[in-house]
Amino acid sequence: MSLSLVPYLNFPPGVTREAMTYYQGIFGGELTINTFSEFGMEGMPADGTMHSQLVTGQFTLMASDAMPGADATWGGTRVYLSFMGDEVEVMQGWFAALAADGRVGMPLEKQVWGDLYGLAMDKFGLEWMFNISGGQG
Repeated sequence: MSLSLVPYLNFPPGVTREAMTYYQGIFGGELTINTFSEFGMEGMPADGTMHSQLVTGQFTLMASDAMPGADATWGGTRVYLSFMGDEVEVMQGWFAALAADGRVGMPLEKQVWGDLYGLAMDKFGLEWMFNISGGQG
């Protein structure tokens, strides 16, 4: 048996392709993007993203464009994407890349619990938490 939790991101119409290509540039992996026209969705932007998936060696991200006219505030829940691990150089590189085009909410520094921890917001407004086990600051 296996089980996984895969974040499914929903971007404003027309933004998903740019966002997922950006994440592929940072995290690597295989990116597939399917448009509304590929699924025969009439009345939808033909080149809009119906579904996309980025599969890396460590995780999978999925995303789509919001449906035109969808309520952007549905749910209203704030979500952070959190990386936890001990691959110091990989995670520091991801943190730096996400923050470079966005901003740092909390620098990646040694914390009282002994790990490196930081918070970065990317250029699309997603917030990424990093906790590097036993990392040296």
